[in-house]
This record gives sequence, C-alpha cells and structure tokens, in this order.
Amino acid sequence: MVVSRVLDRVKMRFVVALAAAMIACSDGNSVQAFDFFALWGSDENPPPVSRTAISYAVTVDIEGGDGALKTAVTDASSLYTLRKDPPPDGDALARRAESDFGPIIDAMWGAGYYDATVTISIDRASMSILSTDIAGFARAAESYRNRAAAPVSINVNPGQLFSVRSIRVIGADRAELSEAELPARIVRLKPGDPAAAADLRAAQARIVDYFRTEGRPLAKVASVAPVVDHAAHVMDVTFTVDPGPIAPFGQATMNGPKDFDPAIARSFLYIYSGEPYSPQAIEDARNTIRQIPAVGGVRITEGTSLDAYGRLPYTVDVEDRLPYAVGASAKYSTTNGPAGQVYWEDRNVFGGAERLRLQADVFYAPPWYVTSQDIRSYSIDDIGWRFSASFLKPALWGTPNDLLVDALGERMSTSGAGFLGYEVEDADATAVLRHRFGQNFWVQAGIEAQTGVATDALGRVNYTLVGVPISANYDTTDSKLDPTRGVRMNASVAGYPTALGSTVDLVQGKARASAYYSLDPDSRFVLAGLVGLGAMGGADLADIPANWRFYAGGGGSVRGYAYDELGPTGPFGAVIGGRSLFQASAELRVRVTDTIGIVPFFDAGNAFATSFPNFSAPLATAVGVGLRYYTAIGPIRADVAFPLDRHPGTGPVAIYVSIGQAF
Repeated sequence: MVVSRVLDRVKMRFVVALAAAMIACSDGNSVQAFDFFALWGSDENPPPVSRTAISYAVTVDIEGGDGALKTAVTDASSLYTLRKDPPPDGDALARRAESDFGPIIDAMWGAGYYDATVTISIDRASMSILSTDIAGFARAAESYRNRAAAPVSINVNPGQLFSVRSIRVIGADRAELSEAELPARIVRLKPGDPAAAADLRAAQARIVDYFRTEGRPLAKVASVAPVVDHAAHVMDVTFTVDPGPIAPFGQATMNGPKDFDPAIARSFLYIYSGEPYSPQAIEDARNTIRQIPAVGGVRITEGTSLDAYGRLPYTVDVEDRLPYAVGASAKYSTTNGPAGQVYWEDRNVFGGAERLRLQADVFYAPPWYVTSQDIRSYSIDDIGWRFSASFLKPALWGTPNDLLVDALGERMSTSGAGFLGYEVEDADATAVLRHRFGQNFWVQAGIEAQTGVATDALGRVNYTLVGVPISANYDTTDSKLDPTRGVRMNASVAGYPTALGSTVDLVQGKARASAYYSLDPDSRFVLAGLVGLGAMGGADLADIPANWRFYAGGGGSVRGYAYDELGPTGPFGAVIGGRSLFQASAELRVRVTDTIGIVPFFDAGNAFATSFPNFSAPLATAVGVGLRYYTAIGPIRADVAFPLDRHPGTGPVAIYVSIGQAF
C-alpha cells in the first residue's frame, strides 16, 4: 500500500492519527483502555481508607438500565465527581449526598422524566428527597472509617417518559406565529416528542437565533410555560416570543489592546455603523481581528438596548497575546522519511503588532533519480533543509494595508515516492503590499527575486528570476476548516522578464476556485467542488527550472497519487512537469451524526507540456471515500483514494489523514 502525502508534503502524520484516536476514545472506559503507560490510573478504585477521612465508592443504578440516564446522573452527582476527594467525616458525606438530589432530579427532568425518584443509601441507611435522615446516614458512613470504603449507592427510578402533547409559539399579542414568521423547522419540537427540558431549552435558543439572523438583535423568548399532566404523562408548552425591532449596527467601543495601537485592531473590523445587524458579522469580526498575530483573544459584547438612532452599539475587547513563541516538532513519513522543525516567533517586534518568524526544517531529500526509501542507503548528503524568515507589518499607519516580507533558502527534492522527481537549491526573497478591501477580498502586489539550481531528467538549470507577482483572494465561506456555504477564489499572475535581470523570460498564472452548497438548512448534506488552473509562457519547457513547472498528484491535488507524480514525462520515464495544469474535485459531504460524517469524492487532473491546458494528455482520475470526525477545532479527516489510472510505482490505494476538509 502506498501512503500518500497529506499536508506540507507529508503522507501520514502520527501525531494527527494519535489525536484522532484519543478523541475517538473520549469516554472514560476507552481512555483507560488507551492508557498504555497507566498515566491516568483507575477511576473506579476508591482512595485508601484512613483515620482522617471517609473513603467511599459510588455505584449508580438506573432502573431499566438506561446508559444515557446513568451518564446524566454521574455528571450531575457531586458524590460521583468528588469520589476521589473523601470528606473528613460521615456528616460531611451525608451533606454531600443531600446536595445531589436537586441536580439529579434536574437531570431527569432534562431527559423528560418528571416522576423520577432518587434514593441514596449506605447499607440500610437511606435518604430521599422526602426523607433526609442525615444523622443515620452519617453514622453508617462513620462505621466504615479506617476499615473499608463506604458503599454509597445512588438508585434512580426514572418512571415513565413524558411526551409533548401540544406546542404553541405566540407573540406579545398572544397570537400564534405563522409559518412565515417562524418556520416549524426552527422550533423542531412536535407532538409526541419526548418532553425533555433540555429539548425545550434548545428550542428556545433556536428561536432566538432565528430572529437574530433576521436582523433583530434584541430578540428573546419572554417566557416558557410548560404545563405537566402527571396523570397522562404529557406536557403542553407555550413559548412567548418578543422578536424585537430590526436594527442596524451602531458605534463600536474598542477596549485594548494594551501593547500596540488599537487602530491596528480597528483596521481589521469590517462592521460599519448603519449596516444591517447579523450574528455572522459579529463572528466574522472576531475571526478577522484574530488574524493579527499579536492578538490573543477577542470578545464582542452586544448592547442590551438600541441607541437614540435605533442602532445597536457594541463593545470589542481585544486581549494581547504572549509576545514570543518557540516550538519544535518531529515527524516521520513512510515515503518521505524523517523530518524535524524548529521555529521562533516575535509577535510584536517594534510595538506595532509586527510579527517576525524564523524557522528551520530538516528532512530526507535524496537525489532526484532515487525512487525508493531505503534507510540502509541513507547518507548525510541526503539531508534536505529549509531556512525561512517572514515579517508582517499589519495595518500600516492604521490603514487596511499590510506589508509582508519573506526570505527563504532551501535544498529539497521530490524523489523517493516511486518515480523520478527533481532536486533544487534556491534562495528567494519577496516583498509585497496587501490591501484589504474587506473581510472577504484582498489584493496584493510586490517584487520577488529567486536564484537557484534545479536538476531533473532534463538536466541542470542555473537560473535567476526577478519579477512582479500580483494576486487576489476572495472568500465568502462560513468556515476555514469546514465550509458549508460560499465560494473561495484565488488568482495570481507574475512576470519575470529578462529586462529586470531574469535569466529566463517567464510569465506564470494560477487560478483556483471552490464552491460549497448546502442541500438542507442544517448543512447535513453539502456539495463541494473545486477547479484549479495554471498556465506558463515565455520559455521552452527545458529552460524552465523544474521547481517552477506544474505537477499534479497528492493530498492537495489528485488524491490516490503521490505528490507531484502526475505530469509530462521525459527521459527514463521521469515526471518532468508541465507548463500548464488542470485539476478538479467533487465531494458530497454527509453528516451521519453530529460528530461523524462520510464523504465520497472524485478527483481528476494532470499537468501538460503546452502553455495552456489542451487535454491532449488524458486526465488522471481517482475515486474514494472519506471519514470525518467533527471536533470543536474542525473535522479530522481520513480519506481512502483509489487511483483509476495507475502508473508504474503507483499503489492501489492511498490514505490521507489531516485536520480540515480536503479543500
């Protein structure tokens, strides 16, 4: 099996796989099973007995054996959560047990059991919500002092599950809201559903969120009136809603940051007074201000009332980030071998939120003609390296203009993946000025100079390129790692004429666009598509340095093939790259549950010897299916791809593991 690269030319990251396994094993028993080195110890063993404290063990018994209810009880019970912290005497243990009745009953109501009874006992000494014999319970606990762990038992009889009989959502005038005013899919409750208090709270939150997305920032549910019929085991519930007025944004008050000019943070705030209110604009504002490396956190607090002009004022609190960071990592790829990285970062170099990052990478970089990984043939000369420095000055003079300066020196190769690649040593420096038109659109232009030597099957090219790169980016997606709506478009063009000192006349253009469309309101079914194009002119293929040519294949291109495996071939069947590129991908992202998803996909692409894609060479294609585990930081993805046009050295299947969607 060939395991292909995922991100940053890495086929399989052990750390990501380990993280995924840890998340998958998030329940107590699974973590214990995953605890190879006994780091956590056993949660079920009570503390040792002693003369100074009452050690106890807790058992939770739910009549009917409902596992979900047992989890709700253990989460609510202080007896259970504090079982590793034994109280000093029996009376303290009895008081701890007494305090459990309210939270456990609330947990039962939250699940829809309004006739639940709870009994907590040690031997024959029992307490219930109607009978709390503190003294008897304390004596029973004291009898175990310095002898054994007191056997505390929590017994819950949930009774019959209550259901919803009727749901009404009314306005301040007591008239029911129509389907046009509030769609039923928002409330989501219907007669016959479990009358769980947690579901009522969730419905209340959805109602408020809906009206806020309609531009009503002061929307609220004025009251929730549940009427429980214990004899019939049903509930009638009435929500009284106050949508509030439609209002635009007002003035923003910014507090902080302390270590640099607040005007820099304000230049990343794209909410303007008078614009229609939307919760998405608030979330976008948080994310854009967080783009400043010197910002540690952003909190936006909306006003509780409108100003004199009927607008909503709000406050932006910006926290400073720690000014310095240092890090190191090591990884191993089955096709790329070992690699390591160290970096140092200053996030506020001159007191203006400037970021300076210095980074060094070392990795396996065999000669271009080596096609296999064999540690026995490893040589010190096979070490590749990359030293980079990047400088960012955001918001020049408080404007939406940023200065970016990057410098790079490297020795790397694309060999060792079952095909002949190339190797290169180069140095590159770039300085660009970026203008931000808004949170969705920026354009940048600057100057770039690169010199180096590239070697592949076509020979050795010593080159110098000096030119003017221009690029633009447009992004309306609702998430960076897991978009469900919107589009992303990026285009760049760069000319490197001999008039500026280049040894090769070269013009290169790139474009990439992806779109995302939700098939349902909850985004459980999302269509995602991507198209990428590249074109190059001004020089013959053999005169273009190998590292500037176009290639396809890999986790960010055509899955199922190794990184840079696809493209025109030359002597010895080596992939020599092309002057143009086409790639396309289509995915159907299906959420099976809130945390698990499956993604069938199709990829196609290739590089061409001509200046523009003419499809004279066939496209390489692949199909596959992915598994997604959705977390708070984004989905963890595992894709299995099957190449449909296998080349010599191409494996029958490729596996990719990373964080975030493929595109």
